[in-house]
Amino acid sequence: MVARVLLRDRPQRAIALVTSTHALIFRHTSSGGSVNASTTSLQSTASSGGGPRCIVELVSLGKADLSEYRTISHNAHGTLGLITLENDVFLCVVSSSSRVASPRPDETVQKISSVDFYCLNKTDYDYILHEDAGLYPSDGLDEDVYGHPHAAGRRDPTLEHPCLALKKMLSGGSFYYSTDVDLTNRVQDRSGGGSTFDLDSFDKGYLWNSYMIKPLIDFRSRLSSIEKDELDSTNLLTSAIQGFALTINIPAPSSPVRTSRTGLPSTLTLISRLSCKRAGTRFNARGIDDDGNVANFVETETIFWSPSGLCFSYVQIRGSIPLFWEQAPGLLPGQQKIQITRSPQASQPAFDKHFEDLEVKYSSIHVVNLLSNEKPGEVELSSRYREHVGRSSLNSREDSDHAFLRETDYDFHAETRGASGFEAASSIRYLIEDSAEGFGYCLTENTDNNEKGLDIGDLLEQRSVNILQQQGVFRTNCLDCLDRTNLVQTIISLMAFETFLNHRGEKVNSDLIARHGSLWADNGDGRLMGQAPVYLFDPINDYVTGELARRAPEFTSEKEWRIWTGTLNLNGRMNGLKEDLLPWLFPENDMSQDAPHIVAVGFQEIVELSPQQIMSTEPGRRSAWEKVVIESLNTKAQKEGLEEYVLLRGGQLVGASLSIFVKSSALSHIKDVEASMKKTGMSGMAGNKGAVAIRMDIENTSMCFVTAHLAAGFANHEERNRDYYTISHGLRFQRNRSIDDHTTVIWLGDFNYRIGLGAEKVKSLIAGGEIDQLYDNDQLNLQMLHGRAFPHYSEARILFPPTYKFDVGTDDYDTSEKGRIPAWCDRVLWKGHNLRQTAYSIAPLRFSDHRPVYALFKCTVNVVDSAYRDQLSSKIYAQRRAAVGDTTANDESEDDDLIGYESIEPGLPPASSDRSKWWLDKGLPVRSQVEPPSGDHVPNPARPSNPFAPTAEPDWVRQSGTESPPPAPPSRALSTRQTGSPMSSAAGQSGVARSNTAKASMQTQPAQAMVARKPAPPLVPRKPNSLATASSQPPASTTTTGSGLGWGNRAQEPPPPPKPRRAPGPPGAPTTLTTTGSLLDLDDDNQNQTGSGGDPYADEGAGAQKAGGLSGWAPLKPS
Repeated sequence: MVARVLLRDRPQRAIALVTSTHALIFRHTSSGGSVNASTTSLQSTASSGGGPRCIVELVSLGKADLSEYRTISHNAHGTLGLITLENDVFLCVVSSSSRVASPRPDETVQKISSVDFYCLNKTDYDYILHEDAGLYPSDGLDEDVYGHPHAAGRRDPTLEHPCLALKKMLSGGSFYYSTDVDLTNRVQDRSGGGSTFDLDSFDKGYLWNSYMIKPLIDFRSRLSSIEKDELDSTNLLTSAIQGFALTINIPAPSSPVRTSRTGLPSTLTLISRLSCKRAGTRFNARGIDDDGNVANFVETETIFWSPSGLCFSYVQIRGSIPLFWEQAPGLLPGQQKIQITRSPQASQPAFDKHFEDLEVKYSSIHVVNLLSNEKPGEVELSSRYREHVGRSSLNSREDSDHAFLRETDYDFHAETRGASGFEAASSIRYLIEDSAEGFGYCLTENTDNNEKGLDIGDLLEQRSVNILQQQGVFRTNCLDCLDRTNLVQTIISLMAFETFLNHRGEKVNSDLIARHGSLWADNGDGRLMGQAPVYLFDPINDYVTGELARRAPEFTSEKEWRIWTGTLNLNGRMNGLKEDLLPWLFPENDMSQDAPHIVAVGFQEIVELSPQQIMSTEPGRRSAWEKVVIESLNTKAQKEGLEEYVLLRGGQLVGASLSIFVKSSALSHIKDVEASMKKTGMSGMAGNKGAVAIRMDIENTSMCFVTAHLAAGFANHEERNRDYYTISHGLRFQRNRSIDDHTTVIWLGDFNYRIGLGAEKVKSLIAGGEIDQLYDNDQLNLQMLHGRAFPHYSEARILFPPTYKFDVGTDDYDTSEKGRIPAWCDRVLWKGHNLRQTAYSIAPLRFSDHRPVYALFKCTVNVVDSAYRDQLSSKIYAQRRAAVGDTTANDESEDDDLIGYESIEPGLPPASSDRSKWWLDKGLPVRSQVEPPSGDHVPNPARPSNPFAPTAEPDWVRQSGTESPPPAPPSRALSTRQTGSPMSSAAGQSGVARSNTAKASMQTQPAQAMVARKPAPPLVPRKPNSLATASSQPPASTTTTGSGLGWGNRAQEPPPPPKPRRAPGPPGAPTTLTTTGSLLDLDDDNQNQTGSGGDPYADEGAGAQKAGGLSGWAPLKPS
């Protein structure tokens, strides 16, 4: 089903994929969106908190308002999902494809020819999309190009579409998708019939658009069953694989399977699925990683379908040799040097994990190794491969006599070297025929649920049932898993098909063999490898992410790891191999506690830095020193009854080397181990100076060790600083990770910084033990203080004498003619909030002109319980889903309902937005829940209008009478002329009454009277219910429940009036007399009193103040 792509610019940018029945709408919003059965909010994890987001909504076409949309493409074959690049969100749409395979009649596989990316939050890329589309097969754009006839001329020539590189790769012809079948799983693993398309059952190892389609899969999972069926019927969501897919027809006369349906062809299909777990170019991705994923891993399935409903399926796998090895690119083919980077003990856990995962999925595994028995590098790999197979956990199970892992070595080049050429490779049949017979194959057959006779039209409605299942798999490899592997897999596939036909009493014919070979040849020409990995967008719900971060202590714990680091410049000498290294590796004074989990050893000048040596690396000496170190470690471990150590990883750059040893039990907690190096000698061309770094993840804490040899020379401290910055910024691991991207970093090596004093002065200070004075003149100390080198790094206090330069074999500093100044060249620096250094010293080894330095650390490592975290995440989402309810998104809203706005403390309501207010209960009007203390209490009118203003006034006052509540203040919109009576009489009488009451109150309650003398702050006037006039009755006598003035008897004689206070009104307002409690304020300028006929409400802009009672109002200037 082909859909249209529609675009709307205002009021919010939105893109719709429209089929004949439904519209799937994507729109950008600056805030979150409500989540419900048909709408969801998606956001990039990289931009959580303020990045672009989009809302997805599935709408029936009859209910969708698409009047403001315009068509921008008529060719949309589905979407690969959403991706965010450079903080912009793009929708990826398959714009051109061709049908290349149909494994069974109800299954189709499309080859992607072109894709387009539509930005949801910007218009910047609208004008260049049409131009770039011309590079690839893409039809159907409207003539006006997004409604702008001259859009091409308006393009910014410097602007490049951020998805252009990704578009080129996806349009390169190696990606396939299907909207009606799960391409990531083999026939045997698909539930039910072939038409089942369950997005939740994808094999993530082969789903290349996993990160892109995941938000849409999550969106689908939140729909009701009816809405899920509606979404699936649109065929808009796709599953994409990289690899190869092709179906060829087998004419009825050539088909080996007899059928009653005369004239209908059979089909032969080949599908290869390249794993996305460890993809990469030939020399950038080799071997295995700590999770058991190998490079160039491909599952290839041969499928034969007969019109009778019979379906044969056979699966094979190929992949790089599952060891930790690398192959550096060379200038000449075949000259690339192979290097195994981990010891057998350190490699076995990942090796076992790889084959255990294969055993769970495929059952038994038969390894077919095609490496040469003549090339040294391949011989070493094959030898190690056999060792690991022999020690594999699959072959050491006590509950089974069956070997789940077997291996066959077959030197492909030697066997095919003769006159027969590649045809001689068929001899491998005799080596593997037993396993081929035992593994069997998958066989399915259509069954009629109604038990009626079948005809052509019934095929699509039948149910496919598994009759046989494949019980094992061949894993084939050569060095690069290309031509040699493909040819041998062709032979194995044909063997399995012959076995299937033999069981039916039929035989394969020559025409079928030719077609089968041609199909596999096309698979090999597809070059499944050599593709760069796609790192795609993986959105996570904001609220769940925030809650998990807040509740991290619930699933996160801490463990303490002990780390030993040491550095030694060997001065190119090998005599130290016979020395006892235990005083350095296990210093008695500092190793009273448990043995370290990690031992990091850095050497400099492991070879002589001659002109012949500085351009190449000889790993022989590093291997010799690693052997000595691990023998010393394990000798001590056996003597003390401690756990043995294994070599985790080593690396070397000419004379600088770094080796990491760990306890055996620590291997299962370490992953993603990588090594990298950076040259700094001769402006980066030579390796006589530079650094080697090894990084790893310990549980959920990243750690990096760096050994460096910086520029020499007393006066070259600036060059040493430059070397540091070159290494710090230029040394990179995979995924472009730098040294500073790690939680914990430890530098160790010969940094070559000197002491800025004369040789004799330094020696005299050393003899006198004046270490502090020496350190004050240390170049590295001064450079760090000024921020010129190693910023943010720390070094423990130095309590040992300079480590350079000694006469070899003695404790005497340089006595030669050069008389070099003693210096602390060898150092250990570190940074990381989780590190604590416990020791820093030297060891008494004298076979070099440097002294070995060591440092001990305690490192706090974070351990995350992933299972509990996932369980908690699901629980939080379910709770939030129930709380949000069924609120739907509003296309016209500029600020959608916020997700994740929760209370800052327990018991408080959540934060509000323009659409959601905590004081409104599901849209009900505001309702006060404040109750008076009793039925005869009323709000105190003397309280200031600002509830946060400090005041001594009580909230309520008691009403003593039963007549009517005190009259409200007059409105400023009505004057005394409108009422027919002046306000002077009421004002004067109330002023006298309040004066007498104040006098009586001062005699009985002095504290309250003191408070009452202070006038209350101005109040905001409110519209009164009635006006006080000359004929109005005086208010009933009341008594306050707190401090303040009460109403008294008006028959009492008023006291002398107090000193007047001026209360001017706003500009243009008349000057008035203001009564405030027992105080009279008189304006001296105009001598205009309210009792003499002045109109206090003549000016509409005048304010009013209510003080002490409900009458006696006058305008005041608003504060």
